[in-house]
Amino acid sequence: MDLLSRKNQPLVGLDISTSSIKVLELSCNQNQYRVERYAVEPLPQNAIVERAIADIEQVGAAIDRAMKRSGTKLRHVAVSVAASQAICKSVRMPAALTEAELQTQIEMEAEHYIPYPLDEVNLDFQVVGPAEDNPEEVEVLIAACRKEVVDDYLAVIQTHGYQPLIVDLETYAMENAYALIAEHMAGGGMEKTVAVYDIGATNMTLNVMHNNRSVYSRSHSFGGRQLTEEIQRRYGLSYEEAGLAKKQGGLPDNYQTEVLRPFMEALCQEVMRALQFFYSSSPFNKVDLVLLAGGCAQIAGIEKLLTSRIGVPTAIANPFASMTLSKRVKPQLFANETPSLIVSCGLALRSFFQ
Repeated sequence: MDLLSRKNQPLVGLDISTSSIKVLELSCNQNQYRVERYAVEPLPQNAIVERAIADIEQVGAAIDRAMKRSGTKLRHVAVSVAASQAICKSVRMPAALTEAELQTQIEMEAEHYIPYPLDEVNLDFQVVGPAEDNPEEVEVLIAACRKEVVDDYLAVIQTHGYQPLIVDLETYAMENAYALIAEHMAGGGMEKTVAVYDIGATNMTLNVMHNNRSVYSRSHSFGGRQLTEEIQRRYGLSYEEAGLAKKQGGLPDNYQTEVLRPFMEALCQEVMRALQFFYSSSPFNKVDLVLLAGGCAQIAGIEKLLTSRIGVPTAIANPFASMTLSKRVKPQLFANETPSLIVSCGLALRSFFQ
């Protein structure tokens, strides 16, 4: 299974996160994208632990439920692994090399870039484009992931007869989806530095885009599970009941002030901390915009609170703003889920890449 491979075949974007399975099918007609089908299926607690698949049977069953709930007839999928599970290096190679020669050269030199024996990794590369300062060289992106990680993803997908065509990296799936957001920015996003936070159940990933390309990615432990567990502890609910109550409401009056508000303040602190770390470890000293994705982006008013706390305009990431919806997709329900679908959107877009 090749990382980054480009396959021109209809497929479903499949995002396997810590707390849920997200599937998304898109179509495209004359450059107009349409959401055909989607589904979000919760995962049992601890089926995914620290981004690793801990229970292949349960995760495989959840994928099957999500695919069937969506109603898709497609059997091919694109899936992604976390950036923390892969190694990416940008190197320069002579532009005159054929693809076969390039592959041979990279395989010969890969041991200098990959800290694992090559027979233990899936390795792939992609020519990004000519080097800016030397037309006789090209920039080549090399990606590698441990076979044991990829094999677990393949196993859960294939358990119920689905076929993985593409194993991508979350960073690049998000970059694909971000391109649709950038189209609505002044100048198409060029000359802009945008911090995209994907805040899920257990992890917060910061991807910084500059001139519509990812220039920085880092994850650390923080997410909505902390809120779920506090609801569980405070109100004597099961983990599943707490998760439902968090999304559907019906909690006591003191929930907003004593539970939700402190969590929102903690989220703001984590966002600011991640941003300061980015500044200290890169040439950048500011961002023009913060975009929020993931389950925590569904918290009402979180973007306004963040804007006031960090002094940077903040909005909810929505790559679907210019897409139409099929009659099968209920607009309000879909709108509630869009912040969580940014990775599956980037994966689904791989159907249309040549």
